[in-house]
Parts: sequence; structure tokens; C-alpha cells
Amino acid sequence: MKESEIQSSIIDYLQILENKGKIFFQRVNNTPVYDPKYKQFRSMPKGTKKGFPDILVLINGRTIGFEVKTATGKQSEDQKDIENKFKQHGQEYFVVRSLDEVTKILSK
Repeated sequence: MKESEIQSSIIDYLQILENKGKIFFQRVNNTPVYDPKYKQFRSMPKGTKKGFPDILVLINGRTIGFEVKTATGKQSEDQKDIENKFKQHGQEYFVVRSLDEVTKILSK
């Protein structure tokens, strides 16, 4: 399964939870986006950090960063640095490879 497919299934599930008022989440896009009109990649806004997790979830006083990877995917050095920053500030960060992993983490 592709990373985008895993991510899509997770987002669909999180949207259901958010619609029920159980969580708040945001999909974070911190990679440059190609602008076909100008035929170049748009730079990311100031304050956008390389390596920020794909999904940010707020639930019951918890802040959770989810970095989505395939079964063989690995974190970049930027992602490892951001993970450390989350943990230094007492927040949660997980590398997840399936919707099942996310549901288990959120049920804690």
C-alpha cells in the first residue's frame, strides 16, 4: 500500500471522529507544491518546518503528531529532529504505518 493510501484512510477515519466532536485534527502539508501556471514549485510560508508530522491531532488534552510511512518507509533526519522536539515539550509523536496503529494510539 502506498503512503498516500495509508494517509487517506487515516484522514477519513479522523474526519469521522472530528465530525462527532471527539477530536480536532489537521493534515499538514510542508512540501513545496508545483504551480503549473508559473511552472515552478511554490515556496512554503514562513514558519513552515521541514520534517513536521503529516497529521496533528488534539484529543482530550493530548497533542499527537503522526508521521505516516509505508511498511518499509524511514524517517528523514528532519523528521527525527521534529520528533525529538515534540517529546522535549511533553507531546506525543508516532510513526504510523496503518489505520489500525492510529486507532490503538487514540484509544489510550
